[in-house]
Amino acid sequence: MNSKSPLTRGQRWVVKIGSSLLTNDGQGLDFQRIKGWVDQLADLHRSGMQIILVSSGAVAAGMHRLGWSRRPIELELLQAAAAVGQTSLVQCYEQCFQEHQIHTAQILLTHEDLSDRKRYLNARNSLRTLLSLPVMPIINENDTVITDEIKFGDNDTLGALVANLMEADALIILTDQQGLYDRDPRYSKDAALIPQAKATDPSLVAMASGAGALGSGGMATKVRAAKLASRSGAVTAICAGREENVLRRLRSGEAIGTLLTPDQEPIVARKQWLAGHLKTRGSVFLDAGAELALVKKGRSLLPVGVSRLEGNFKRGEAVSCIGESGRLVAIGLINYDAAECGKILRRASQEIFDILGYISEPELIHRDNLVLME
Repeated sequence: MNSKSPLTRGQRWVVKIGSSLLTNDGQGLDFQRIKGWVDQLADLHRSGMQIILVSSGAVAAGMHRLGWSRRPIELELLQAAAAVGQTSLVQCYEQCFQEHQIHTAQILLTHEDLSDRKRYLNARNSLRTLLSLPVMPIINENDTVITDEIKFGDNDTLGALVANLMEADALIILTDQQGLYDRDPRYSKDAALIPQAKATDPSLVAMASGAGALGSGGMATKVRAAKLASRSGAVTAICAGREENVLRRLRSGEAIGTLLTPDQEPIVARKQWLAGHLKTRGSVFLDAGAELALVKKGRSLLPVGVSRLEGNFKRGEAVSCIGESGRLVAIGLINYDAAECGKILRRASQEIFDILGYISEPELIHRDNLVLME
């Protein structure tokens, strides 16, 4: 065991499995291989890890059921194949995970779900709740309703954005290649596997190869996904999904495939990403107790600790948290809009339902959606 590998640490992984692996290169869903990956995921789950599975395969599975040998380029045909294939894909996962008494949840996302702050917050809260139950979330792009304007384009990108969303420690991309090579191994016998590099290394994209017949990605999208994942401090492993016990071996620290690491520690990366990508829409003013709870105790922000607010912000938007001295203490995503916040300030969380008639979250800002400003 290599205890120095970042994959031996951390408790939250996003695992992405590509179409060519799931469908046995186009021959329908490969049940035995899927069962093998599920067995490994179940082991990690039982060890206390939180796993989010991002699974391709709906379009490819639908192609097989419809008797198509080539991936269509027409959007409406891709949507039809996805609709046909998604049911069998999820049924296969459900059957395999139920053998381990693990419940699954299907989540279909579009780019708008993660670019709109309200939907972003909804997706994050839903996934956080599922992991706490605990349930195995299975995420795919909502290919049935996508348009050119909102599609991710590939599930490597989706996996990276989910890693950002959930502050995952690692993004594991299982593919039909051994990893990232310094040149395309299909055309060069001298191609050498890159065991480890920085995710932001600009030379990596030039080394990456194009997409295969079934997938919509390729190594270039995996390199870009690793760079995206590194924004929130996640390390990315790109490796062959058909390697025996690949997930167990990665967790043990064995060097498999290519490891792409972030430039910064996760906390620093997350802080810069959240603070730099969210324009605040208002402010909430903290009393001394709330400021102490956030800064010293790592707590969430409750309505009882807020004395007043400024701005006409909406649920899911970023707000500034201002301390009694007037300094910026934190930036976070608010769970209620300004009008609702005004009604529950200085009130206990258990009073929210009586005041508003519903309760979204007991916190104004959950600690997972908040970054402290030093």
